[in-house]
Amino acid sequence: MENATYTALTRQSGLMNEMRVVANNLANMNTTGFRSEGVIFAEHVTALGPDDPSLSMATASVRETHADQGGLMQTGGSFDLAIEGEGFFLIETPAGERLTRAGAFTSNENGDLVTPEGFRVLDAGGAPVFVPQGAGPVGIAPDGTVSAGGQPVAQVGLVTPINLSGLVREDGVRFRADEGHEPALTGKMLQGYLEESNVNPVLEVSRMIEVQRAYELGQSFIDKEDERIRSAIRALGK
Repeated sequence: MENATYTALTRQSGLMNEMRVVANNLANMNTTGFRSEGVIFAEHVTALGPDDPSLSMATASVRETHADQGGLMQTGGSFDLAIEGEGFFLIETPAGERLTRAGAFTSNENGDLVTPEGFRVLDAGGAPVFVPQGAGPVGIAPDGTVSAGGQPVAQVGLVTPINLSGLVREDGVRFRADEGHEPALTGKMLQGYLEESNVNPVLEVSRMIEVQRAYELGQSFIDKEDERIRSAIRALGK
């Protein structure tokens, strides 16, 4: 197989990865707290020899999470929280601490603030957020301070990863921060709201069309190159 075909195949593989990302973004355009993704293409150039041209190969294995603010939807729920600005909620999962922007929380039978999956919500220090039951109306301030019956009882943690580009996505709206996290400084919480997905469907559909056309052009090139090689083999075989 010639170098041109290898180069085209690596480009096609990258376009397929990008198409999967775009399709996943569109599938989650209505998912609370979802962060859209993009694909980063990288070019690798190597010299083949003193008298040969260099070979360029492309990869698209790195995904970038977009941090744009999603729309805010009012729900009126006492434990529904949205983040305006930077930051993530900190939750406890069987695999360890995870970060999320999905703030559809509730209080379980023990009084712990939990996600719909039952994972406990944590404060900035990693302790569970406990809300006493029957203590009166629950209020949550912009800094995450939880009060019951007018008395402060806990504080929902608002953290930011030390390396935002190093976030690893897990299960749609949950992220792993391998390099750690620290308290967020500028974000604030809104009680009775949820943050919508930050996917822009118009841009994603437009990008899907562009990727599809680019893939079709690449496939056409590979087919023509394959036919050229076959024709050369047939000519040499005569």
